[in-house]
Amino acid sequence: MAGLTSSTIGRKYAMALSAMFLLIFLVTHLSTNMTSVFGAHAFNTASHFMGYNPLIQFVMQPILMFAVVFHFVMGFILEIRNRSARPIGYNMNNGSANSTWMSRNMIISGAVILAFFALHFYDFWFPEISYKYLNPQVADETRYYAELQHKFKDLWRVVLYVVAFVLLGLHLAHGFQSSFQSVGARHPKYTPVIRAFGNWYSVLIPLGFIFVAVYHYVTQL
Repeated sequence: MAGLTSSTIGRKYAMALSAMFLLIFLVTHLSTNMTSVFGAHAFNTASHFMGYNPLIQFVMQPILMFAVVFHFVMGFILEIRNRSARPIGYNMNNGSANSTWMSRNMIISGAVILAFFALHFYDFWFPEISYKYLNPQVADETRYYAELQHKFKDLWRVVLYVVAFVLLGLHLAHGFQSSFQSVGARHPKYTPVIRAFGNWYSVLIPLGFIFVAVYHYVTQL
């Protein structure tokens, strides 16, 4: 990894690989969350499997945490290096004529999303660690649904989730295609397909998470 991140190209390649891993994680995470819409039993079963599967807990979860931190830290480093390398005159150009607002401000959306991930860990991951390891208790396979509903009982938390996932969607709209370009996936035949799929992904995935949050808020009114 050190050699891979020793150059700008290597950093972009490594960042793209971490982005692809996170894209897969988002689909898996949303799939689990969506089961809560179909009832407590489905969500409890899926969550208990994810929470006590050794492969997920001791292999995939550490990789996920590393990928999240690595992706955003590397993004900040690349953005700082890019800005410091630009000539002063470049700042006088009309950036909106050549790129979207989101592509020019990925560091802003990235910072907000990283803060959201920190809140998400505080809400879900830290209580899980405490429950299973710091204050070990007999596993209750029916607790997950009630815990999820409790998190979405307050309107301010739901609004925060909605804002975070709207920004995530905007981040994905640019980052999805960019990650494929960084690993060399450019072809006149396949690039339009990747772009179209990325556009749908950047809308449907955040919309799915928003739907889950709003659903559990509304059903508790």
